[in-house]
Amino acid sequence: MTNNTTSSTDPRSTGAPAGAWTGMVPVDDTALYTEDTGGTGIPIIYCNGQFATMGYWKRVIADLGDGWRHITFDERARGRRSGTSADYSFEAAVRDVDAVLAARGVDRALVVGWSYGAVVAAHWARRNPDRALGAVLVDGAFPHDWLDDAMERRIRKLFRRLSPVMMLMRPTGLTPRMNAAQQAESNIELGTLSRERELAPVLDALTVPTRYVVASGTSLGSKGDEQERIRAGLDAVTARNANIESVKVASNHGAILRKDFRAVADAVRGVAATDRDGR
Repeated sequence: MTNNTTSSTDPRSTGAPAGAWTGMVPVDDTALYTEDTGGTGIPIIYCNGQFATMGYWKRVIADLGDGWRHITFDERARGRRSGTSADYSFEAAVRDVDAVLAARGVDRALVVGWSYGAVVAAHWARRNPDRALGAVLVDGAFPHDWLDDAMERRIRKLFRRLSPVMMLMRPTGLTPRMNAAQQAESNIELGTLSRERELAPVLDALTVPTRYVVASGTSLGSKGDEQERIRAGLDAVTARNANIESVKVASNHGAILRKDFRAVADAVRGVAATDRDGR
């Protein structure tokens, strides 16, 4: 890895050096596969897309280099190793961030999330202003009322249609070990949480340096300019909260961590620099 960051003895690190570690973190009725690069650099915890895995972050992590402490994990029933659970709710996802940090002995961290993980990261940073060193939200956490009855039907239909293919891919770890109804309910819950009246107050209350990296174009399941209208919900938030900035990139939602990983890594560096200089 190339070292492109602040000193490994940054005062915001966890203190004593931590060795690299890979293993299972118990939480509730399951356990989460976790990787921690260790070291004394600023800890970063990465929150994955709704049905994605930690592998999506590899280019961002490589660009940032080994001067940071990278903590990645696969959510419940995601990947090949994390266990299944009776609870796939959003609140469980937020609890899992705390469980992983506690297991690795990290009190303060910079939180980075993509898509669904951006909403998790925003909520975690809002609830933990003294523990969050900052937040980077990648094409997610846009306050917009995109969920209605017609959209619920589309979501349920989409996951039923995709179910046979996703079941075949489960042994690879590329699709979750959740059934179509569970995946649909998770997506519908995200729509509820993303409503302007629900999400905007969370973002308005962020007191830590926060950077959005916003994609362009469509995403799986979206039609026409739906995705761009959803992203436009961020404009009013950035106008109200000086702690939040955003940058627009050319790649679409699904390709952003692959094609615009440098923009995400630069956002992490910018948040860390703001935290160092401004807090």
